[in-house]
Amino acid sequence: MQLPVRSFDAVIVGGGGSGLRTALELSQAELKVAVLSKVFPTRSHTVAAQGGVAASLGNVEEDNWHWHMYDTVKGSDYLGDQDAIEFMCRKANEVVYELEHFGMPFDRLPDGKIYQRPFGGQTRNYGERMVPRSCAAADRTGHAMLHTLYQANLKAHTQFFIEWMALELVRGADGTVLGVTALEMETGEVMMLQAKATVLATGGAGRIYAASTNAFINTGDGLGMAARAGIPLEDMEFWQFHPTGVAGAGVLITEGVRGEGGYLLNKDGERFMERYAPNAKDLASRDVVSRAMATEIKEGRGAGKEADSILLKLDHLGEEVINKRLPGIREIARKFANVDPVKDPIPVVPTCHYQMGGIPTNYNGQVVVPKDGDAETVVEGLYAVGECACVSVHGANRLGTNSLLDLLVFGKAAGEQVIRDLNEDGRLHKSLPKDADALTLQRLARLDGQKNGERVSDVGAEMRRIMQLHCGVFRFPELLAEGVRKLKEVAGRAGRTEIKDKSKTFNTARVEALELDNLIETAVASLVSAEARKESRGSHDRADCPERDDEKWLKHTLWYKDGDRLEYKPVHRKPLSVEPFEPKARVY
Repeated sequence: MQLPVRSFDAVIVGGGGSGLRTALELSQAELKVAVLSKVFPTRSHTVAAQGGVAASLGNVEEDNWHWHMYDTVKGSDYLGDQDAIEFMCRKANEVVYELEHFGMPFDRLPDGKIYQRPFGGQTRNYGERMVPRSCAAADRTGHAMLHTLYQANLKAHTQFFIEWMALELVRGADGTVLGVTALEMETGEVMMLQAKATVLATGGAGRIYAASTNAFINTGDGLGMAARAGIPLEDMEFWQFHPTGVAGAGVLITEGVRGEGGYLLNKDGERFMERYAPNAKDLASRDVVSRAMATEIKEGRGAGKEADSILLKLDHLGEEVINKRLPGIREIARKFANVDPVKDPIPVVPTCHYQMGGIPTNYNGQVVVPKDGDAETVVEGLYAVGECACVSVHGANRLGTNSLLDLLVFGKAAGEQVIRDLNEDGRLHKSLPKDADALTLQRLARLDGQKNGERVSDVGAEMRRIMQLHCGVFRFPELLAEGVRKLKEVAGRAGRTEIKDKSKTFNTARVEALELDNLIETAVASLVSAEARKESRGSHDRADCPERDDEKWLKHTLWYKDGDRLEYKPVHRKPLSVEPFEPKARVY
């Protein structure tokens, strides 16, 4: 083995909300913890979350976790695992109050309690009407949360490797995960970080699409590492398109705008959501609103010069409310749409936003893979949290503000599980295989030695074009099949890309090439899984199979890189302590 080795109790790949919450749990237990982050932690993509974190505090009106659980199961189009959903909804109040005690600057109600606003799909009394459940810090909730967790980690003496990129998982002969190899982006130094516990918290991979609300760092690094290590990816056909990305820019406009009373209009000034979701209207679940908007545009009722956008109206809220509750949105609208929402509506379009699928885990954050029949086995030493993980609490469609809740609940749960595992089995550092760094060195050697190859940017652009055209809001059988064929050709081209600038300083071109490897794994998993699922469920809407098919397709997809094959496993429909919510027609 050629690479230098450093050893830790736990290595966490990713410095966003879920990684920081896990790290905090471990550091407070006085474990030796390393957090790797491609950017400074407070610039991780959690910083872009705007609207809030869901919890049934009942600060504005009566609420309880049973209603929240029902909304989440229904929102998932019944593909979510109900044991994990119950776990998340029951823990919600605890983790929000805990975050408050860490110093989170939530907005306040006049009585001093945490401010809560309505959000899409969040209702009272099992769908009766909307309920204020989103705990918010203006429209910068993720920003406030990330800074709060980072400061708490500094206090707990977490060690940060900033501007480092993890490259590969290291697996022992018995399949145990023993750590990661990683690249320091500034110097080009590559190192082995050995760990008793390895936690993937790398976020989503929304950059597989041409139009995305995701940051450029969201390249599916954890997914690529897991796939190359022989671990399947779960439910990758399900990608959420947020209804309100700024037209032409993709920058997110929070659902909190509609929670505060904003609404959508077509070019005729019609509040069209009343036709698609008579009860919830503009606060129906995101997949329902996105499809409604796409339908309005497709049928010629879109706004703008090209009739390709929808108008988000909030001027009726008044300047005082907008400045108090939505100050960041006013700034975004001015900068990216050239409109002042105090006076004019914001042009918006559905934009790729969130990855429901990911690395399969249980609700304790342990990575699990199928064993025999319906049984699952834990991958020793490996955990996954946040958007890169598939617990699955979001199923086929995530409800707004459940993502920040997800990272808090399962970030903490994974930390607690790591502590239990290290205490119970007295886990020691296992010996690294002699060839532990072989795959990493081969990948780097290929990149540095490739001659007369294509530019990384050209191959990446073609991948994003294919995903946007063939696997968007609406999906068609011919386009899906053609997309799979084209994407596999692009995957072959990705293996022959050339780094045009071989400068070692900051390694920008090298990092982009390594990220493309991960994006390609994610894109192939998504398109292959989507082409195979012959039904419409949640965010996956097929023109040839317009109905949900619970008899054949109430199951999770598992995509394996080895052989590009698909397997399936059942949905966990038995909650922990309550009666299951049985599938029924999903209307809002």
